[in-house]
Amino acid sequence: MASLPLLLHRVLASGLIPARWVYGDLLRDVKPAARTGRLHLEIVSHCWGYAHLQAYQLSSLVRHPPADIDVTMTVFHAEEDEVTRDTLAFFETQSVPGVRWNWQRLSKQALFRRAIGRHQAALATRADWIWFTDCDLWFDPGCLDALNAALQGRQDRLVYPSQEMLTELLPDDHPALVKEDIPRVKSIEGMTFQPYHPSRATGPLQIVHGDVARAAGYCGQTRYFMQPVERWAKTYEDRTFRWLINDQGTAIDVPGVHRIRHQSKGRYRAGLDAKVRLQIRKATEARRT
Repeated sequence: MASLPLLLHRVLASGLIPARWVYGDLLRDVKPAARTGRLHLEIVSHCWGYAHLQAYQLSSLVRHPPADIDVTMTVFHAEEDEVTRDTLAFFETQSVPGVRWNWQRLSKQALFRRAIGRHQAALATRADWIWFTDCDLWFDPGCLDALNAALQGRQDRLVYPSQEMLTELLPDDHPALVKEDIPRVKSIEGMTFQPYHPSRATGPLQIVHGDVARAAGYCGQTRYFMQPVERWAKTYEDRTFRWLINDQGTAIDVPGVHRIRHQSKGRYRAGLDAKVRLQIRKATEARRT
């Protein structure tokens, strides 16, 4: 059951009242620069118990190095997650032109509240644009170069890919989800994807102008979303972020964004909650198809 503070934030983020009435206009004095040329993009992921999926995302950069854009790949993780730690150590040895690895360690309690890492990254980024995403995204050849082209001269606060390619909800025993003992560079060859057209900049598709990120952070104004928790928290803060910056995002053409979806959420504690979430995910999938 959701807590009262969470319910309050969800009601507020529904647009019941403008965020400026509560937190002021965070971007009143911010005019995002219209940057052109070879841009710098920071991609931000969180990983807890999902090293087998994080490996796909990192592998996509190894297999398909960007030619026209500089990328900082930031991954937040925790010391206790040894498999993720070993996976990141393996990819640290992969030298990729145009890509800088940036591993950020948090306490697991801080990691479990995704907004904490995102806020830290937003304030610290030196990039022209910062992409808040999830570890199950794969970037096809030319995807990030197309993003560089699409962002030329743009001053939007928030943009998102107009299309993403999705797998069906894969069961735990699907070959793509096998957890391996030794990290390696992976491939999505053989997987089946279907196109989906999101209507707004959802959690893994939030591409924020760097000037906006540095000025507004990521939900740092809300005490609730900055509190560490003892287990992975459902990520409702995405909608709160869009409410805070008063922008649902503008769709742009970025071909080659793939997402590997999976039935069970291993980062959550097993039990009734996990079973309920699975049924909700299956129902959502049925409506989508």
